[in-house]
Amino acid sequence: MREFMDYIQSAFYAATGWNRDNSYSSLNATSDALLNFPTPRGLRLTLSSLATPQFATSYQLGTIGVVDGSISYLYSTVPLHNAIAQSDKIPLPDLLRSYRPLAELPCPAGGGQVGLKKDGLAYGRLYLPMSMLEALVVRRISPALQFQLSAVSNQTLRNGGTMLGMVQYDEGQYAVEGLASSDGGLLGVRGLYNFGGDVGHLNTPAQSASSNGNGGGNGERERIYGRFSTGAELYYGTLNKSGGMSLGARFATLPTHKGTPLTATMTINPLMGNINWSYAVMAGSYCSLATRMNFNVYSYESDWAVGMELWRKKGAWSINPEMDEAPPTIVSTAPERSFQAKMEWRLDDPLPTLATAEALPLPTDEAQSKTQERSFQAKMEWRLDEPDVDLTTTNEEDDEYSGVLKARLDQHLRVGLLWEGRVKSLLFSLGSSVDLRRLDSPFRTLGLEVQFSS
Repeated sequence: MREFMDYIQSAFYAATGWNRDNSYSSLNATSDALLNFPTPRGLRLTLSSLATPQFATSYQLGTIGVVDGSISYLYSTVPLHNAIAQSDKIPLPDLLRSYRPLAELPCPAGGGQVGLKKDGLAYGRLYLPMSMLEALVVRRISPALQFQLSAVSNQTLRNGGTMLGMVQYDEGQYAVEGLASSDGGLLGVRGLYNFGGDVGHLNTPAQSASSNGNGGGNGERERIYGRFSTGAELYYGTLNKSGGMSLGARFATLPTHKGTPLTATMTINPLMGNINWSYAVMAGSYCSLATRMNFNVYSYESDWAVGMELWRKKGAWSINPEMDEAPPTIVSTAPERSFQAKMEWRLDDPLPTLATAEALPLPTDEAQSKTQERSFQAKMEWRLDEPDVDLTTTNEEDDEYSGVLKARLDQHLRVGLLWEGRVKSLLFSLGSSVDLRRLDSPFRTLGLEVQFSS
């Protein structure tokens, strides 16, 4: 399950307009979420709170043979008013969905008016009883430039800890990152370049993406509409005198694509001879599938993995949904006989005549319906006006899921099962890792995680 602090960090990036997916490190994020999801071990309880729009805390307690836990604090210079912190109100797809379509690339800010304020975030976490401390500092320098510094302090690490600094530059069409680590004196650079899809309209903000995608009558793009991304990374260890590199490409459909959302990636490590293919598709509103294939050209070794997530809709397990709903109440429009008429075994006096009834004022709803007239545009197009947006319907659509089942299988017959959902105000994650080759003791791990936030 996605941790509360990671959810708050995503809210910070959304509030500052930073796109975390436009990075070479996120090239395989969708397939990794469907195929490499962690299964809980033991029992773990997390209590979190967004005390103020700029300050969040989280306390975690778990047991895996021994009792351990952690304390986390986060501070943001930007008020996170759009972050829904209550665990009974957080949309489950924001926390649990593995397949996340790419967001449209924002148009460049004119004149540098956006992001002039140097927004920042500070995060710290202390693990007990091992006394390990990790910290993260994010500083926004300009609308396209961001600095990030992370550190870990632990006596088991060499030199008592390690530190990683990263400078990120994102222009929408391309993004470049430079990093330096104290562990081995590592230096690296990586970049990502986008083309196709919505990239060609970054310089023409007045032209909407919908008019150039599937819905605008462009026959060449009615079949599929997506974005191609290609990138590479190069790193070198100054202390151990070793280096490495990798190349990658990705194609992913955009939200304006009316067909099936899909993501296909390929990464190559020329020095080690590894080739990786992955494919993920959202087969429906409630099902996502993914597959991955690894191959080594030097040893001819290969492995594969398949995974899926299946969402459960509220009330989907009812035998007869119509029986769960209350029967409609029939309201009689005829007035009830008076007590005097019942005693005299007769009907009441007849109702007023039609002329008298027409003189009475109409109810408010009927009067509004009679006086409301279609707009001129609707009459010209021979249609009705668009209905008003109902906020209650929107909230019901965001809260239509009650849980998700995730499963994966690899070539070693190792199965991962995970069931996540919400009960009242508690978010839970129940999972297990099963080894089918050892049927005498197939369950390798079994755990339950419970989260509550306010």
